[in-house]
Amino acid sequence: MSQLEIPPEQFWRVAGYVLSLANDYLGELDALPAFPPDASGAELSQAFDEPLPQQGAGEEALVALMGVLRWSRPPSPRFFGYVLSSGDPIAACADLLASVMNQNVTAWRTSPAAVTIERIVVGWLGEAIGCSDFTGSLTGGGSSANTMALAMAREARLPANEDGAQPGIVYASDEVHMSIPKAVALLGLGRNNLRLIPTDEHFRLIPGELEKQIEADQRAGKKAIAVVASAGTVSTGAIDPLPEIADICRRHHLWLHVDGAYGALAAIAAPEKFRGLSLADSISLDPHKWLYQPLDCGCLLYRDPQHARAAFAHSGDYARSLSQDPVEGFAFFEESLELSRRFRALKIWLSLRYHGLNAFRDAIRADLDHARQLAALVRANEKLELLAPVELSAVCFRHVRRESPAREEDLNALNERILKRIIQRGRVFISNAIIHGKFALRACFVNHRTKAEDVQAVVEEVIAAAAEV
Repeated sequence: MSQLEIPPEQFWRVAGYVLSLANDYLGELDALPAFPPDASGAELSQAFDEPLPQQGAGEEALVALMGVLRWSRPPSPRFFGYVLSSGDPIAACADLLASVMNQNVTAWRTSPAAVTIERIVVGWLGEAIGCSDFTGSLTGGGSSANTMALAMAREARLPANEDGAQPGIVYASDEVHMSIPKAVALLGLGRNNLRLIPTDEHFRLIPGELEKQIEADQRAGKKAIAVVASAGTVSTGAIDPLPEIADICRRHHLWLHVDGAYGALAAIAAPEKFRGLSLADSISLDPHKWLYQPLDCGCLLYRDPQHARAAFAHSGDYARSLSQDPVEGFAFFEESLELSRRFRALKIWLSLRYHGLNAFRDAIRADLDHARQLAALVRANEKLELLAPVELSAVCFRHVRRESPAREEDLNALNERILKRIIQRGRVFISNAIIHGKFALRACFVNHRTKAEDVQAVVEEVIAAAAEV
C-alpha cells in the first residue's frame, strides 16, 4: 500500500481533529482579535520556517495547525477590511467533500454530477440577480471573470485569436477596478487603449463624457470594443448608470460588460439599485464576497455562449467528446479560460439548499443597514467626516480636527497613523482608500456575523486610536 494511502479509521481521526479545531475556532470568533496581535514578517517566518520534511511526522504534524489558526486573520464579526466575506461554515463542509472527491470539472464525461451542478448553480445566480436568460461558469474570482469577459468582447468586436490582437479601445470609469487595466494588457489591447471616463459627485461614470470620448475615437479612426460599467466600485460601492450606458453601447455597437464582483449580488436584496443589469452582454460576480462563500468562488455570466466558444474553444483530440448529446457532450473548457477546474459549485449548491435564498437576502440587507448605521454615526460625530456617499456597504470617512483645521497632507498622515493603531489595537479591522486625494478610513460590510454593536465599535475604535496617536 502506498504511504500516501491511509485507512478509513485514520482519516476519521485526522478529519475529526481538524473539524474539532474548526468548531472551536468558530465558537470563539467573538473573543478573537480582529487581526493577530504582534504579527510580523519576522515572527511568522520564524514560526513556520523549517527544512523540507523528508520523513513524515504523521498525526503529530497536525499540531502545527494550531499555529496557523493563531497567526491568521479570523473571519471575525468585526472584520470590515477590503471586500471579503465572512465565509459560510456549511459551504466549508462542502469544500471538504469536494476536495475528497477531487473532481476535475472540465467536461461532463470527466465529472458528470459536478458539471451538472455547476450549470444549475450558474443558472441560480443569474436568476437571483434578475438575469435568468444568462449562462456562464464559475471562476477563481472577479479578476479572471473580467479578463474572460474582455476576451469575449475582443473576439466579438475585433477577432484576434488567429492573427493576433489589434489596437482596440475599452472604456471604463476612473474608479474602475485594477483588474481591468491588467486584462487589457494581458489581452494585447494595451493599457493606453483603456479610456478612463470621469465620474460625478457620486463616483459614477458620466454617460455624456463616455459618448463624447467614443465619438472622438471614432473620428480618429480608432476601433472601439467594449465598455466596462461598475456595479459597485471597490472604494465607495458606486453603481454606474447602467441603462444609460447600455443605450450608448447599443448605438455604437459596443460590448457591455458589468463588473459586479463586489456589488451585483446585492441585487438579491436591493434590485432597484441595479436597473439595467440585464442589458449587459456579460457580468462578473463574486459569490466569495456577497454570497458569503469561502474562497475561491467567482462567476462570469454571459448572454450568448457562442461568444464564449469563439474566445476559448480550441481543443486537442484527446479532449474531444465522443457524445453528440448536448448535455453529455458539454465541456466547460470550450467556454472558459480554465481546463483544470475544481468543484466550486458544490459549496454554493449546498449553502443555497441548506439556508435558502431568503436567508442570504436578509444577510445582505443587514449589511446594507450596517453601512447606513455607520454613516449616521459618522455624521453625528463632530470629530469625523464622511468622504463619499454610501450606495452599498462601503463607508469612507476620516478623523478631522475641526477646532484647529489642518492641511490635507497632515490629515492624511494623521488618518494613516490612526488606521495603523486601530489594527494594532485588534478590536476591529478596517482598510483604507484614497477619495479625491484624501486618505480615507474604509469599512466594508460583507459579513453575515456583524451585529449593531460591532458597527458602533468602529467609531469607538477610531476615536480611541486618534487619542493615542
